[in-house]
Amino acid sequence: MNTVQPRLPGPESFLQKAALVIVRLALGYLFFTQLWWKVPPTFGCPDGFVFKEGTVDASRQVKYSNRSSGLCDWIGIESVWAKAPHPLLVANLDNQGASEISVDIGLLARANGAFIDGFVKPNIRWFGYAVWGMEAFIFVSLFFGLFSRLGGLVALAQSAQLWIGLSGIGNPNEWEWSYNMFVVLSLLALAFAPGRVFGVDVLLRPLFKSAAEKGNRLGRWLLWLT
Repeated sequence: MNTVQPRLPGPESFLQKAALVIVRLALGYLFFTQLWWKVPPTFGCPDGFVFKEGTVDASRQVKYSNRSSGLCDWIGIESVWAKAPHPLLVANLDNQGASEISVDIGLLARANGAFIDGFVKPNIRWFGYAVWGMEAFIFVSLFFGLFSRLGGLVALAQSAQLWIGLSGIGNPNEWEWSYNMFVVLSLLALAFAPGRVFGVDVLLRPLFKSAAEKGNRLGRWLLWLT
């Protein structure tokens, strides 16, 4: 016997669709706002692509020894902060000092720092294009609903890297949950492919579905990514 799933009530269905569109537009626009301080070919870096350098003392206070700008500034910050403890998901239950609940991702942070020092910094003149291009793609994909699941996947990868490299730093201008929410919103975009609601994906999916139904493997992949 076939079981027919009841349709959602009109207002509830509209609310869910509106929420997906808002998440998509907001996350896409967030990445749009981050494109302009690291525009190629210099990526906002000073002459010679000088990276910010510094040390972290026992109390997790960061002391920088030079100035930088643009992408070189933030890459330098990730490199320096990788040397410090990295507690995340911090909760201070009694507001009396050290946190009672936290998760230390120091191993991931040190691996990220090693990758930055060993690969990103020496190749910044071309790797900067990869960073900028990836964030530009996320903006176009999510804001316009074009291959939105792929956009969510790329956003998740970029957000996870920022979460590992920058969240929880000893800086009053940084808030851990900003990076936590980047990851959560990107995960939602990956899971729900929000371009299927008022996005370009609405126009593309019938073409890919037709190809997939004919046994075209590429069509099946493209259908999943939209």
